[in-house]
Amino acid sequence: MTTPADRPEVEPPTGPAPTELVIRDLVVGEGSEARPGDRVTVHYLGVEYDSGEEFDSSWSRGESIDFPLRGLIQGWQDGIPGMRVGGRRELTIPPHLAYGPAGAGHRLSGKTLVFVIDLLGVG
Repeated sequence: MTTPADRPEVEPPTGPAPTELVIRDLVVGEGSEARPGDRVTVHYLGVEYDSGEEFDSSWSRGESIDFPLRGLIQGWQDGIPGMRVGGRRELTIPPHLAYGPAGAGHRLSGKTLVFVIDLLGVG
């Protein structure tokens, strides 16, 4: 069994990329619930849907991060509320809820992204 403390592995997605946010709880937490606008502490891993290539990971840096949900991409703002501390959630985020359409100026623009997020704390 996977526990949230373990670095996640993302199974390669199959089929076409979704056009809307897909939220899948991998481990349901039992702690405090994240609400819109909360400050959260998380560990996360992000991969590109099409290639499966990792583009960012707090595990790779060896430390969790803490930030307000309001400052994040829309897919995180919509996908983390309702999650409980101790939980692990997978978010599949289409471009319009991530970094915008291709050519929008970010290296991940136009890409569907998959994140696995462990919620460590809310404040």
